[in-house]
Amino acid sequence: MNLNLRAPLFFKKIGELPGEAPENAEFLLCYELDPAEARSIEPDRERLLGALLFVGEAEAVQATHREISLPAGHYFFSQIRGDHALGRDEWLDMAIENQKDGLWERNKLGNELYVRFLHEDNAFVTQVFRVISD
Repeated sequence: MNLNLRAPLFFKKIGELPGEAPENAEFLLCYELDPAEARSIEPDRERLLGALLFVGEAEAVQATHREISLPAGHYFFSQIRGDHALGRDEWLDMAIENQKDGLWERNKLGNELYVRFLHEDNAFVTQVFRVISD
């Protein structure tokens, strides 16, 4: 679906995603995508993800620690709720399906993938975001 994020979500930069996310925490990953694969309706799973640009944690982010963000803007967005946060293979499958849907709807998707993990309403939520370019 199309999402208009009206305000940025801020995070404190951390070294890596913890092995098991606590229920009260929120995390954001940002990956650079291979430009050719990012525009393919059938991307090569092994080549789609490029460099991990950052990992962020939102828990107790103070104004002085707003180092990184999910910027305000227009995104092609998907989410899954469940009893656990999705692992890398699962959220990568979700991101590929998100890309296929976004391209099928003739959106111009950006070359960065944001993956957000949070706990809400007694469920773990995994979200993927791709900027929609004009």
